Amino acid sequence: MTRPLDRLAATIAARKTADPGSSWTAKLLASGPEKCAEKFGEEAIEAIIEAIKGNRGRLTSEAADVIYHLMVMLASRDLTLADVEAELERREGQSGLEEKASRGTK
Repeated sequence: MTRPLDRLAATIAARKTADPGSSWTAKLLASGPEKCAEKFGEEAIEAIIEAIKGNRGRLTSEAADVIYHLMVMLASRDLTLADVEAELERREGQSGLEEKASRGTK
């Protein structure tokens, strides 16, 4: 049995070639990476608001929206959840402070 995120990733990949008139995901992808990033940002802000309010049910719902829109944004740049998982594995065992320092100052 596959994990929900794997099924979602497969659906998003399939929608890359779907008719934008038939699918929200296809419509987002057809709008380009910038629009996908904008939608991700909107959903992230909504999740932040729910986290501050403390409503677990609403936060769970918004977190699902964030994950979906993150995956669409990644797909718009031909990246996958597996790419992100590989990066997380690369960082595993490394202090967050060390990892941040390795990126240099901003």
